[in-house]
Amino acid sequence: MIYARNKKALHEYEILKTFEAGIMLSGQEAKSIRSGGMKLLGAHVVFHKNTPQLLNAHIGKYAFAGNVPDYDPTRTRNLLLKQKEISYLRGKLEEKGLTITPLKVYTSGRRIKIEIALVKGKKLHDKRRSIKNRDAKRQKARILKGDFS
Repeated sequence: MIYARNKKALHEYEILKTFEAGIMLSGQEAKSIRSGGMKLLGAHVVFHKNTPQLLNAHIGKYAFAGNVPDYDPTRTRNLLLKQKEISYLRGKLEEKGLTITPLKVYTSGRRIKIEIALVKGKKLHDKRRSIKNRDAKRQKARILKGDFS
């Protein structure tokens, strides 16, 4: 089940490679995500001491958690990746114009996973081409379906 999706990332960036990562959460954060309380808009991944961390992902306070003093919904959260993937991403992050952004949060079994991607920013003409291709694909599907309106 998909709990959060970063639709803007698909429009703003060209996706080069995707990775599945675990995310370190507290109990109330996991419950909040399962009830639909996560937003990925503006979130990105950085490295701190060779540890990938998710910044600016908003996880709202769980409604039934009771009194949780000093809860910060946009705190940095550690991501769990294999060492080979960490070294690959760290090397690619040194290149100019590349960044790491989260695409979606979902469950794999009982665990909450996050799909992150190595991305490159699109230029304006690339965005226009994407919109044109999407509209052409939609028009083609409409014609094949038999809806000529």
